[in-house]
Amino acid sequence: MTYKCAVVDVPFGGAKAGVKINPKNYSDNELEKITRRFTMELAKKGFIGPGIDVPAPDMSTGEREMSWIADTYASTIGHYDINAHACVTGKPISQGGIHGRISATGRGVFHGIENFINEASYMSILGMTPGFGDKTFVVQGFGNVGLHSMRYLHRFGAKCVGVGESDGSIWNPDGIDPKELEDFKLQHGSILGFPKAKVYDGSILEADCDILIPAASEKQLTKSNAPRIKAKIIAEGANGPTTPEADKIFLERNIMVIPCRFRRVWKGNLGSMVELFLLCPHQSSKTGYRGASEKDIVHSGLAYTMERSARQIMRTAMKYNLGLDLRTAAYVNAIEKVFKVYNEAGLTFT
Repeated sequence: MTYKCAVVDVPFGGAKAGVKINPKNYSDNELEKITRRFTMELAKKGFIGPGIDVPAPDMSTGEREMSWIADTYASTIGHYDINAHACVTGKPISQGGIHGRISATGRGVFHGIENFINEASYMSILGMTPGFGDKTFVVQGFGNVGLHSMRYLHRFGAKCVGVGESDGSIWNPDGIDPKELEDFKLQHGSILGFPKAKVYDGSILEADCDILIPAASEKQLTKSNAPRIKAKIIAEGANGPTTPEADKIFLERNIMVIPCRFRRVWKGNLGSMVELFLLCPHQSSKTGYRGASEKDIVHSGLAYTMERSARQIMRTAMKYNLGLDLRTAAYVNAIEKVFKVYNEAGLTFT
């Protein structure tokens, strides 16, 4: 997490924590009790707080769980802290969350793909033409990240031909509409049975497509299935979906992997906010002009941050002759930035 944040210049450190349960086996009331108790245990040990560690939504969590965590912290250990609700990101708007946060990770995946797919030099290595227009893609995991990745790719002209979930996968070579699939899943609780697609037999990861987005869980692409992957671009939406052995195979097979640490959510940049308010007025039918909305700022800041980070990765890959090894280039950038911070703070010694 530290390296992910460093790649995109977000001034956070990093940690991971979780509760090893299947949330489907518990009621909402039980999940709230578990989450609040988990928060108290973290807080008592000094593991959570606005200036200590700031969790964010991940697998099986969202706005609701973040609200429970923030409320528990703010009403107990953090009750004297005016910034107590800043102990987590991804909160509901009513609890101090920001507009555009829910879609930001999926949008980050999209921008990550966008910056490389429009770069002619990289596309020539892959034997592809730049742009989204003639590209097909498959998404594994139709949760928050997978849904919004699918939405933005679809909006910019790419065609989703397959979607996979834990209970099965669907396929339609003519394309799957993200809004229609989202509505179906909300109504039926599953993507299976979606009338405008067929059930896909076998692993959706190995389906025929140009872009593969593993947005489910870790270690999905391994040395066992890597030789059978047909996509030319793999854009990691989940945390660590590719094992080191699979990474090596993809490099040998001339497949581009856009690493998960390059799709970190944009958390906020005050300088960018000020710049957007001053330089980017938007037309309004009533007042003539208005300042950028919070969502405008989040989206613009995310696009800017992802493009800047992509260019940094490209320069590093070229500098060290890394070819398609974008993961190593991202690591180099992150480690150099972390070292620079430590060094300039006087925390390293020679």
